[in-house]
Amino acid sequence: MNGAGNAILVLDLRGAGFLPAPEDARALARAPGLGYDQLMVLSDPRAPGQDAFMTIYNQDGSLSASCGNGTRCVAHYLAALTGAEQFRLATSAGPLAARREGPLSYSVDMGPPRLGWRDIPLAREVADTGSVELEKFGLPPASCVSMGNPHAIFFVPTIEAFDLAAIGPVLEHDKLFPQRANISLAQVLSRDAIRLRVWERGTGLTLACGTAVCATLVAAARASLTGRRATISLPGGDLVVEWRADNRIVMTGPVEVEFSRRLTPELFAP
Repeated sequence: MNGAGNAILVLDLRGAGFLPAPEDARALARAPGLGYDQLMVLSDPRAPGQDAFMTIYNQDGSLSASCGNGTRCVAHYLAALTGAEQFRLATSAGPLAARREGPLSYSVDMGPPRLGWRDIPLAREVADTGSVELEKFGLPPASCVSMGNPHAIFFVPTIEAFDLAAIGPVLEHDKLFPQRANISLAQVLSRDAIRLRVWERGTGLTLACGTAVCATLVAAARASLTGRRATISLPGGDLVVEWRADNRIVMTGPVEVEFSRRLTPELFAP
């Protein structure tokens, strides 16, 4: 599936009693036709009222605690199976509530942002996580936010002025980020519109990243660059994000089914 262009592979292992190992996730990413940005593995609920537990892998086999675009895709997959309109999905970072807004549109309550330097996390104490000097590549200070995974957002006059493919992997592995970081270049167009390009931790350049758009809105609103609701445009499409008065962030956007198949050993033949 894809969510605003973010390539999502949904693997339903409910009832199977096991999870892929990191090397399995890497093998799936290399299998012909199965390349993905995130792999969303569904397993049995761990608490009453949940529809499924989601384990989220990046292309390199590393784990991610949250993926907004992937969660919308999972909701659409479950809607097709059950006809339900609302879903409660769990991750290692906590529960996520998803709701169908239209035939191919879903919203996800991504929960509250985490803004403390320990919560992001950063490797050292920072007085203001909204303005963190990295002093690399001529970039302005970063705004650092966690949405269950760490993000560093750089507000620039124009995205095209920087080569994200070159600077992304360097900043992802900067010593300031003990768990690495998602790196975003953001260009504010108006009080309710932002352009965004994302280097995704463990994946690389991506057409969209749901947690990045949430982190970017928080960073922009904290800096009074926008209000608390904006349309954020990525190469894969637009996502609408709102930072509500109750401190929770709701993201709304499209999903698309590309294909469905059963995995067989032949898919992984050299």
